[in-house]
Amino acid sequence: MRHKILLSAAAASFALVCGAGPALAQSQTGTVLVNGTVANRCLFVTGDVVLDLGELALLSGDTAALGRLDASKVTSRTATLNGWCNGVSASMAVEALPILNTSFTDAAPSGFDRRIDYTATATAQPTGGAVSASDSTLASGGGTASTTGIFSSDITVSFATPATPTGGRLIAGSYAGSVVVTLSPVT
Repeated sequence: MRHKILLSAAAASFALVCGAGPALAQSQTGTVLVNGTVANRCLFVTGDVVLDLGELALLSGDTAALGRLDASKVTSRTATLNGWCNGVSASMAVEALPILNTSFTDAAPSGFDRRIDYTATATAQPTGGAVSASDSTLASGGGTASTTGIFSSDITVSFATPATPTGGRLIAGSYAGSVVVTLSPVT
């Protein structure tokens, strides 16, 4: 009799295990959460360009103007950089540095100049429309930054209002200056 009771208990246990089987075989899920970050940044794709203005002095026309700054050599030229910023608060600023005679570094004699001043403007093309920032060589330091936000485009640098300090004739030699365009991600 004892064997029958054990067998009945074993059969009952087997029935419970088999009956519970489908409940244990139900699908279960686990989740892998994926995250990361992208920092605010700006980058120049084309960040350095050489702009050769050629002969800067007038060579023909009114004899009183000969040897003085040919303003059209500066205002008729542009340079193209290319860059991008990925943050909504990104900005662009310009600092224009005068075009100086690097061969003749003494003070210019009366009637002559060794410095060319101008205003430089950089223009980017964000989706919302053109954004510009400017600076003049007549004021020290850079100009006021303009918010560009997220953009990826050419940045056209143009020149305006070139002049020499006294309107004198330019001293012979090599001249060099620069326009620094700064893209800032603003954190």
